[in-house]
Amino acid sequence: MKNMNNMPVLFVGHGSPMNAIEDNKFVREWEALRDIIPKPKAILSISAHWYTRGTKIMDEEAPETIYDMYGFPDELYKIVYAAKGSPCLAHKTAQMINRPVEIDNSWGYDHGTWSVLCRIYPKADIPLVQLSIDRNASMQEHYNIGKQLKELKEEGVLVFGSGNVTHNLRRLDWHSKGGYDWAQDFDNYIIDNVKKGNFDNVIDYKRAGKSADYAVPIPDHFAPLLYVLGALKGGEKVTVFNDECILGSLSMTSFLFE
Repeated sequence: MKNMNNMPVLFVGHGSPMNAIEDNKFVREWEALRDIIPKPKAILSISAHWYTRGTKIMDEEAPETIYDMYGFPDELYKIVYAAKGSPCLAHKTAQMINRPVEIDNSWGYDHGTWSVLCRIYPKADIPLVQLSIDRNASMQEHYNIGKQLKELKEEGVLVFGSGNVTHNLRRLDWHSKGGYDWAQDFDNYIIDNVKKGNFDNVIDYKRAGKSADYAVPIPDHFAPLLYVLGALKGGEKVTVFNDECILGSLSMTSFLFE
């Protein structure tokens, strides 16, 4: 039996909200995680879609499912991810972070969180807390917050980042099944440095060169990866999955650290 008191850490490239209801090779990889990761006592989610001024956390007993996307089929808006919150975990997390953290229950479980977790844990029977991404923080500060959370994995908490390594919606090509050269180059740069443990090159992702400018026009979807890398103890086995670019400028690349 795997040790629940030494939880893995997970980053998922979440892609389109449609992954919540479609059957494809990406979501099948997500569903397989249920048999790989020991069932967590709780989940701390860092989603690209809660992008705020300052660091915020929700501490409701039962946060709402919110639909922070537009123009999708009605079926998607009927999904309710009814996981209970965890005020205890929220307050503990806030205390662990060495910067002001505001309790904010104006948000809920956004699609960066529920579109993935509804496939991994469809019963929604694991307490869940969402932590926001401060849009004014540097990449180093995002990583440092992750470092301050690393003890959570020893308490059976799954630290879960949801975003995309490469995410440029303005350059999407709806007819492309693969990625632009620059998208693939940037994705490969990040994968290579993550696997080698060269996290400084990930934090300072602009070292990748011109591809970084196209791949990360806004760091909201990239930043969750930094929280996950910060939460590592060191020496974890790295599994890369769904390492593929789609629609020209979107990467599904995901990382499991055990």
